[in-house]
Amino acid sequence: MSEPLLSVHDARVGFNTPRGLLRAVDGVSFELNQGRTLGVVGESGSGKSVLVRSLIGLVAANGFTTIGGSVKFEGRDLRSLPDAQMRAVLGSEIGIVFQDPMTSLNPVMKIGTQIGEGLRRNRGLDAAAALKRSIELLAEVGIPEPERRAGQYPHELSGGMRQRVAIAIAIACEPKLLIADEPTTALDVTVQRQILDLLQREQRQRGMAMILITHDLGVAAGRADDIMVMYAGRAVEKAATRDIFRQPRMPYTEALLRSLPRLTDAAHTRLQAIPGRPPDAARLGPGCAFAPRCPYRTDMCDAERPDLTMDGRRGFACFHPVGQGA
Repeated sequence: MSEPLLSVHDARVGFNTPRGLLRAVDGVSFELNQGRTLGVVGESGSGKSVLVRSLIGLVAANGFTTIGGSVKFEGRDLRSLPDAQMRAVLGSEIGIVFQDPMTSLNPVMKIGTQIGEGLRRNRGLDAAAALKRSIELLAEVGIPEPERRAGQYPHELSGGMRQRVAIAIAIACEPKLLIADEPTTALDVTVQRQILDLLQREQRQRGMAMILITHDLGVAAGRADDIMVMYAGRAVEKAATRDIFRQPRMPYTEALLRSLPRLTDAAHTRLQAIPGRPPDAARLGPGCAFAPRCPYRTDMCDAERPDLTMDGRRGFACFHPVGQGA
């Protein structure tokens, strides 16, 4: 069996705060093979974005932040690479699309120059060749009049166009892994669908692996091969997408699925909200973090924290998994 493209073991990120250590990521492990898509799902504050940003060095260890665990990309330990080598990996082998392109794009640099910057640095293209390829990439991601757009600045484009530019930058150097961190949050519903379709098309055409981070299980449906559900900094369920939707095991996953709107619902049907609120990651108790919001809660749930138990490709962290009784 071939080695995974990305292998993460016991990833941990903690922030030292006046209220104590905040465990933003608490012992998360997973593997991702070439050409596969992993959806990382959870509410805001569950640790999704901190996890993936820490994997690629965008969360630095310092006096306020502690980082642990191992991250191997094609067998290389990313956390042991010198800064210059890590920048080269990010520029050519790992691409990332952030949530808000208006903050990830340089507001005083023309679009064509921004796309061409990575091509010149990582592929050795001269200015003319880089601009030519930038225009081709703009056309590839569906931006009309690419020659004219290449000479414009980010503020002259719509939100959807800016996100397409961000995708063009991310795929310019033919990366092996694409990370999409909530790529549609700031966009309207129609544009969201277009951006997700574009990401999926580019991923399949190029054979890239992809990590799709989202708070919406509906976004991951049909676009991710596997899903990892996070809650309070931990992975609480991992499975193939079809298994997650067919039979969730973790009560939190079940609650997320119930909160999704359905086409079969009558007009003005009230959505099922998850009761309570996410826990304070700086004040977690000894038991299951989801217990205060869980309909299957018992005394055991308050006293002990369940480990993520894997059975092949399926795993969940619950003493009373859905469908198996109390």
